[in-house]
Amino acid sequence: MTFQTAINSQLREYLYSPLQAALLSFLVGTIALAVLVFFQPVEKPNLEMLKQIPWFLWLGGFLGVYAISFSIYTAPKLGFLTLSGLIIFGQIVMSMIIDQFGLLGTEKTSINWQRLLGGVVIFTGVLLTLQR
Repeated sequence: MTFQTAINSQLREYLYSPLQAALLSFLVGTIALAVLVFFQPVEKPNLEMLKQIPWFLWLGGFLGVYAISFSIYTAPKLGFLTLSGLIIFGQIVMSMIIDQFGLLGTEKTSINWQRLLGGVVIFTGVLLTLQR
C-alpha cells in the first residue's frame, strides 16, 4: 500500500487533484481486473445474480475511492510512515469493533487485554513517528 500511495501521490503532481490521480489509478486497476476476470475459468455472474447482492456489499468500491483519494491527499502532508501507522492503527481499531460485535456477518470475538494492549502499542508507535 505504501508503494501505491507513493506512486499515486507522484501521479497527483502531473494531474490537477488527488481525485483525478485516484481515477486514473482505479481505471488502470479496473482494466487489469477486467482482463484477469475475462480469462478466469469460472462462471461469470449475470444481471439477476448481481441484483441479489445486498446493497451494503456494493459499498466496498466507495470505501476504496475514499481510502485511495485520502491517502493521495494526506501522504505528502503527514509522511508515508505516519500515514501508514495511522492506517494500521485504524484497521486494528475497526477490526476489534467488528470482532467484538460480530458485524458484517462475522463471528463474535471479544476484545481482551492483549488486543487492547496491541492497539495501544501501535498507537504509541504512531505517536513516535510524528516526531521528525
